[in-house]
Order: sequence, then C-alpha cells, then structure tokens
Amino acid sequence: MDPECWDRLVTLHARVENDLSRALQRAHHLGLSEYRALCHLATAADGELRMQELADRLGLNQSSVSRLVARLEADGLTRRDLCANDRRGVYSVITDTGRARQTESAPTYRDALTRSLAAAATEPDLAQLVGALTGAARV
Repeated sequence: MDPECWDRLVTLHARVENDLSRALQRAHHLGLSEYRALCHLATAADGELRMQELADRLGLNQSSVSRLVARLEADGLTRRDLCANDRRGVYSVITDTGRARQTESAPTYRDALTRSLAAAATEPDLAQLVGALTGAARV
C-alpha cells in the first residue's frame, strides 16, 4: 500500500471520529465509544455480550472496557450479569434506557457521518478516498 494513501485514510478516520464524537456529546451527552458499545449490545443476542467480546468489538483493552461499562452502568444504560455456566464470566447487558438512548442517538450519528464525509469529499486529497468508501457502502 502507498504510505501517502494510508496517511490520507488515517487523516480521514481521525476527522470523522472527531466529528462523530462532538455530535454525540453535544446532542446526547454520549461518548463515541459509549454509543458504539450500546450499538453492539443492542444487536447482540439477548442484548448482552461478555466483557471480553465487547472489548474486542470496540478495539479496547479489558481495563478500558471496564471503565466504559462502569460509565454506562452509572447512567443506567447497561447492567452487569454473571454467566450462569461460568461464574467467572461477566456480561454487559443493555437496559431499556440504554436501548432508548441508542435509538434516539442513531440519527445524530448517521447525520454527522454523512456531513463529515461530504465535507471531506470537497478536499482534493480526500475526495477519491471518500468516493471509494461511500461507493463501497452502497454495494
């Protein structure tokens, strides 16, 4: 891969992540990782994931996901549950309040993503990359 292309991808990713984070925080007082955790939990079977599986899906280490889940629990968006088969296993389970927050914040996420990619598409260094990404999303 061309290192310059990789650098453009990293730049685009950072810009979009920043835009998404600001939009979610401003409109819903929700961090980007918190939103993504709620999305993963909302689509998981029974609305629950083992903590390690949630960490893997979010690209976080165990310590970071524990702090994230603690914040979600403090806001009443998730709760912890022990695995019935293995008492050492801990699950994060989305609550009804968490589902509602994820549902109400999803349009903000989609709109911010659309606006961020549209803005990046106007920049000569990023236009081709954005085109490739948005074209692939329609396939």
